[in-house]
Amino acid sequence: MEVHVLASGSDGNCTVIESDGDAIMIDAGISCRRIMSLMDQQGLDKEMIKAILITHEHSDHVSGAGATARKLDVPIVANELTFNESNLGDVQHWVYKSNSTIDIGQFHVTPLPTSHNAVDPNCYFTEVDDKKVLVATDTGKFSFQIEHALALADVAVVEANYDREMLVNGPYPPSLKKLINSDHGHMNNVDTAAAIRRTMGENEHRQIFLAHLSRTNNTPDTARQSVADITGIKRMRIDCLEFPGDTRTINVRG
Repeated sequence: MEVHVLASGSDGNCTVIESDGDAIMIDAGISCRRIMSLMDQQGLDKEMIKAILITHEHSDHVSGAGATARKLDVPIVANELTFNESNLGDVQHWVYKSNSTIDIGQFHVTPLPTSHNAVDPNCYFTEVDDKKVLVATDTGKFSFQIEHALALADVAVVEANYDREMLVNGPYPPSLKKLINSDHGHMNNVDTAAAIRRTMGENEHRQIFLAHLSRTNNTPDTARQSVADITGIKRMRIDCLEFPGDTRTINVRG
């Protein structure tokens, strides 16, 4: 089982989870052409994709979803409100309800509500046999359900969007700073680190990938160091994308 982070951040988000020749895509916020190119670079067979799961309707998560779904001839999986707000054109659509597990091939996927300025946002907890992956971004706080999934995950792709000091002293207007720093905005490095620390338990093999880093209000080094300082996890064990166009493949160790 592998997690392929093809894009992560305000410029676009796309993650593929692969297992034994099947795969699901979570978000498609970059162009269809770019997704196809990155999949080729990662050695991902396009025939593996069984569905595209959408977290919420913002363009950095759905801008390429309709075209990609038509190109691959796969359904869009999203709740009704998110689908209706996403303007994806003529595509197949599978509907789900939050907190109810849906089966897509061999993948058991549980959508978990997030707290974000969108109509009905969710993140996804995916299980195949004994291996578990959480992809949780675009939320101003982690709910009890998300932290429970974080505790169980073998791979956790979690948001560390901003450094508080960089946001406060940065160029954004006050209204946007207030939204980002709210419960319906994004997770900062410290709060993400605190959630990781709270859920460490005996899950010492868990792999942490910091996602959706702001280019303006964060840096890879700042995010990794903050999480390492608070959790005690060695910095070399905390991963993230380093530069525009960077990708990552994570082998899931169950």
